[in-house]
Amino acid sequence: MKKMLFFALLAGTISVAKAQDGWSRLDKDVKVAVAVDTVKKGKYSLVYIDKAKGFDPVVKERLIKTFFTTYPKLAKKYNKEAIAKVVFVMDPDYTGIAAAGGGVIRFNPEWFKKNPGDIDIVTHEGMHLVQAYPGNSGPGWITEGIADYVRFVDGVDNAGANWKLPDLKPEHHYENAYRITARFFYWLETKVKKGTMVKLDKAMRERQYKDSFWEEQTGKSLDALWQSYVANPAI
Repeated sequence: MKKMLFFALLAGTISVAKAQDGWSRLDKDVKVAVAVDTVKKGKYSLVYIDKAKGFDPVVKERLIKTFFTTYPKLAKKYNKEAIAKVVFVMDPDYTGIAAAGGGVIRFNPEWFKKNPGDIDIVTHEGMHLVQAYPGNSGPGWITEGIADYVRFVDGVDNAGANWKLPDLKPEHHYENAYRITARFFYWLETKVKKGTMVKLDKAMRERQYKDSFWEEQTGKSLDALWQSYVANPAI
């Protein structure tokens, strides 16, 4: 049954990375999985490959629910062409926390043993699939800043993970990425010009991002915006 599901997956359910890419290990993942589940809601499908024996079923269901709560909304807002069929792999061999690529999000189950409330990892990593930026699209700090901005705005239970945006500190810089950049982006979106994040995401995906983006969008350079933020960082 697992093999049949996997070959159906390759045949048309999902676009998998090229053979030399690490994300193409799904055939190996399926062979050693303790469970493979497929959930479909509307146009979106999720294949959950569980390689972690004894993984908390409550956390599993919350991760799946978070996907179907956030991913369709993010795709609608940022990229209507985002991949509609996604694979989760709960992978004890993966030593990071989570990572996304090629239609696959790979999770470290050990992280959830210590942080069972951190279900909005799905929101962050799902946004990476929505982003689908090509190579050389722009700075990495923008990619990760947008993903954490989205987690802050659209996450379903950040409080349950004690996840929040940090207060501004003197050593912070917009290129720090993740939550530091996300806070700056939220300030830009709410205090300077609404719609900036959608346009920034689009520019990155279309390889149209340039340093001039900020002045064209807001009338100020990126550095000038940061200085205004530092002067009045309230959000």
